[in-house]
Amino acid sequence: MIPAGSFAQGSPASEPQSQDHERPMRTVNVPAFAICQTAVTFDEWDSCVADGGCTVNPSDQDWGRGNRPVINVSWNDAQQYVTWLSTKTGHNYRLPSESEREYATRAGTTGRFNTGDCITTDQANFHGGFPATGCPTGIHHPQTLPVGSFSPNGFGLYDTHGNVWEWVQDCWNENYIGAPTNGGAWMTGDCSVAALRGGSWGTIGAGFWLRSASRSGITRGFRSGGAGFRVARSVAP
Repeated sequence: MIPAGSFAQGSPASEPQSQDHERPMRTVNVPAFAICQTAVTFDEWDSCVADGGCTVNPSDQDWGRGNRPVINVSWNDAQQYVTWLSTKTGHNYRLPSESEREYATRAGTTGRFNTGDCITTDQANFHGGFPATGCPTGIHHPQTLPVGSFSPNGFGLYDTHGNVWEWVQDCWNENYIGAPTNGGAWMTGDCSVAALRGGSWGTIGAGFWLRSASRSGITRGFRSGGAGFRVARSVAP
């Protein structure tokens, strides 16, 4: 359960490696919501496939399934999973919005990462040969790691930085001009492209992409060995 609150979404121009599409910064008021502590795992995805709710049997790239985050699933595939999960549980599950995902990632912090001004490969799974500006180099695991391999953030969530990119609900927009300030998903713009958050295990320039404000967009139907998702749901006030 993530408590309601307000935060400044995006990054200031003074933040090292910040991007114009992370601006203008604005205050977002986020209602309380629930979100998975980890990305959806292969075990969880395979349950959906076995039950007929998901039609794609994604490759694990010979890294192993089980408690590793599911990969090679598109935004469209993720929609099948949340529909199945909603039917099974009676709760209205969905992908988190960009605002919810950044708010949950920050967990009350305001710096580049929820770990402070730097993040290391002792704190997240990313290509340590490409740290964020001013941060130390580290190791590189050339694959995903089981979820929860590192300490959680202040909200008790794991892997909000690194391991896999995570699909969010929003359509892609090149900046935050006109973006919602109520925590909801922005469902106008280029809706052939969906937003992703968090960075991944193998992205070149990895430390840059792991920043709390960092965002990217990929065609909804694209399946990548570096992309998965976690699910969320709204809760009563």
